[in-house]
Amino acid sequence: MATVEGRISHAPMTGEEKKVIFASSLGTVFEWYDFYLAGSLALYISKAFFSGVNPTAGFIFTLLGFAAGFAVRPFGAIVFGRLGDMVGRKYTFLVTIVIMGLSTFLIGFLPGYASIGIAAPVIFIAMRLLQGLALGGEYGGAATYVAEHAPSNKRGAWTAWIQTTATLGLFISLLVILAVRTMMGEEQFSAWGWRIPFLVSIVLLAISVWIRMKLHESPVFERIKAEGKTSKAPLTEAFAEWKNLKVVLLALFGLTAGQAVVWYTGQFYSLFFLTQTLKVDGTSANIMIAVALLIGTPFFIFFGSLSDRIGRKPIIMAGCLIAALSYFPLFKALAHYTNPTLEAATLKSPIVVIADPSQCSFQFNPVGTSKFTSSCDIAKSALSKSGLNYENVAAPAGTLAQIKVGETVVETYDGRSGDAKAKGAAFDKTLAATLKGAGYPAKADPALINWPMAIVILTILVIFVTMVYGPIAAMLVEMFPARIRYTSMSLPYHIGNGWFGGFLPATAFAIVAAKGNIYSGLWYPITIALVTFVIGMLFVKETRNSNVYSQD
Repeated sequence: MATVEGRISHAPMTGEEKKVIFASSLGTVFEWYDFYLAGSLALYISKAFFSGVNPTAGFIFTLLGFAAGFAVRPFGAIVFGRLGDMVGRKYTFLVTIVIMGLSTFLIGFLPGYASIGIAAPVIFIAMRLLQGLALGGEYGGAATYVAEHAPSNKRGAWTAWIQTTATLGLFISLLVILAVRTMMGEEQFSAWGWRIPFLVSIVLLAISVWIRMKLHESPVFERIKAEGKTSKAPLTEAFAEWKNLKVVLLALFGLTAGQAVVWYTGQFYSLFFLTQTLKVDGTSANIMIAVALLIGTPFFIFFGSLSDRIGRKPIIMAGCLIAALSYFPLFKALAHYTNPTLEAATLKSPIVVIADPSQCSFQFNPVGTSKFTSSCDIAKSALSKSGLNYENVAAPAGTLAQIKVGETVVETYDGRSGDAKAKGAAFDKTLAATLKGAGYPAKADPALINWPMAIVILTILVIFVTMVYGPIAAMLVEMFPARIRYTSMSLPYHIGNGWFGGFLPATAFAIVAAKGNIYSGLWYPITIALVTFVIGMLFVKETRNSNVYSQD
């Protein structure tokens, strides 16, 4: 990180500068729209492509399908980052958007499991992998492109527009889903209407390509290319030389890992928690999240601009710390204001699973083949699918698990026995009646949802997102030399967001199923955010006054 470069601007943006920000941001919005559909429509995708496995395994498999796109993002960062540093920023992120748009469009046409069997989930995962590769190259290109056009005193403000794109992409995807669902009705939407948002992406692709074709190459890249200073081996320079690799590792563990879990907790896990755990209907949950995003999105620009004045690091670190300290009370308050009947039943009639620990599996199933047939697994699967808190009590070895709801005991069964199907139907009926009798609701009562308070809580979660995410593009760009910037910044960003963030829903779901506490999944983002806070405070340097033309 070198001295301040010369160009400082206090003048209003020119038309060309506005076009740079608009074109880069709009294309990235569309990419995020495409990418988020798989998460927002996880329930419908599970039914269509993973109907050959049991519901719990199918839903976990679907979440992992969503996460698969995140898993390969670092590899996309390596492939397209290398191209971006060797060929140029503009043409690289033109390729990424075409791959993303076509993959999303094809998911909309993909036949279900009932039609083509195991090929359905295999092809779906393949499309998710292509999406992840494309997104791995997109963000670094857009952020680098905008930052390399920006005056030194406005770099945080300009790149903050790129940071709004993930939220806006999610926001638009929720609006499209809501509009289609409302027009078609839930029955038709569940049957085939969920495919329409995927098919719409072909229109967004055409608009994005047309806009990006009008852009010129980054002035920083043009300069280093004219001077013959482009990297011939950006991967080797970025990751085989300790002085650069050290910065990559600090960017990952001291910035992007914590930023990622705060981001996905506020924007995706909150939706998952509302619909899967608190049983709020999908339409209401989407509206709540959309309103919170609408209120919170301007704060990306606010914190990006603020970072130009006080620095990037203090804002990001504060966001990680505040989020980690407040997640438990906020999510408990969310339960209180959206499903008070569930909260009351939990206090009045607590649930206990009494089971032989050796018969209890950790219900994280990446291949979707487990049937969870032991009596303990059957008990925990039934309760975790219903979003219910329960305590675990050890039983003597070899005994069948029991579910105690208040003072009532429900006997389970061995799913491996010959009459398991009949016993399963009787168990489901008895458990449902017992839970109902104890006051546990099957769904959140719309009349009891406190909309204003729920939206306030969700907006606070989004504001945490804007604190950690608004300034981070500028900071990542400023941490690395221009000749290997696309490669160097893309990898820690996408490992952080692709792996630490992308696996959050599946990891949290499995933790909840194992522990029996609906809030226990929050320990994952809290731990990662606190680790990032400590490393960032101790080892990461402020970058606000860095020179983006620097080759050192």
